[in-house]
Amino acid sequence: MFTGIVEELGEVVSIEPAGPEGEAALLTLRGPLVSSDAGHGDSISVNGVCLTVVDRGAGTFSADVMKESLDRSSLGSLTPGAPVNLERAARVDSRLGGHIVQGHVDGTARLLSRNPGDNWDVLRFDLPDALSRYVVEKGSITVDGTSLTVSAVSEPGATAGYFEVSLIPETLRATTLGGLPLGATVNIEVDVIAKYVERITAVANARVQPRGPRG
Repeated sequence: MFTGIVEELGEVVSIEPAGPEGEAALLTLRGPLVSSDAGHGDSISVNGVCLTVVDRGAGTFSADVMKESLDRSSLGSLTPGAPVNLERAARVDSRLGGHIVQGHVDGTARLLSRNPGDNWDVLRFDLPDALSRYVVEKGSITVDGTSLTVSAVSEPGATAGYFEVSLIPETLRATTLGGLPLGATVNIEVDVIAKYVERITAVANARVQPRGPRG
């Protein structure tokens, strides 16, 4: 589990094809802070994707990325030198500064616009239809591993769904979102609590069968 509070702005060192047909990849990243105490099998969030450490070097770590992760996230489009948001798994005795983040990406979104302000930038992303019901104004959302508060969201049933986040200078400085170009693809994870509530409600409703007329 993670908190969505990015610890370090890392860098892609290399991406090597792996697996019998090259469908997976071995990703090596530079991150002196997050790799300083990393051990084999530890979890590190890379742009919001939970990856397992398989090797560690001097200020670097490597992780296997399966085809499922490459297909469902933006990791497959990374190139050497690209910046990435890094976060180690949360400690149970630490403060939860962001929100509960699993590192299980629900989908991707594109940056539609950036509106710079005096104290923050407002970023608008498109919102996939399949995820729109989980996103609410003032709710939490994870964008490339960064815990953010939704500042605006499109109306239900809108032809082109979107959500907006307002980024303070520290977030712009300390994460990849500060230099994100228009049209860039980001990884999205919605609040897992919303998905649990939906599932529990659906199961409860299915168990309530309407009674027929008495004869």
